[in-house]
Amino acid sequence: MQHIKEPTIVKACGNKEKIIKEYIGRVNTNMDNISIAFMDSPGGWEEPGQTPKFDEYTLVLEGSLRVTTKNQEIDVGAGEAVIAEAGEWVKYSTPNTSGAQYVAVCLPAFGPDIVHRDES
Repeated sequence: MQHIKEPTIVKACGNKEKIIKEYIGRVNTNMDNISIAFMDSPGGWEEPGQTPKFDEYTLVLEGSLRVTTKNQEIDVGAGEAVIAEAGEWVKYSTPNTSGAQYVAVCLPAFGPDIVHRDES
């Protein structure tokens, strides 16, 4: 058993400062098979689109997270979840003024070398 007493703060991409607290993953626990992180995203935040090599499971705790793919755009509210599959282009944002707090689980673990962000 491994007790994780605190997360590591990971620098986020985007137009505003977003807090990412990685509890399990490549940075905090040196695991590449899964990552679990808490996100605190301010209102008006958006990041470049990406085509990651991992599945991402997102559970919104507070606020609303906008998830855009090539085929649709949905607003995921508190108590709702969304799954973005590996190889699918996706873009995350929090356009509402309240922002969002959410948990993201990535399989395999999130990594800058496998996220494949769009060029700015």
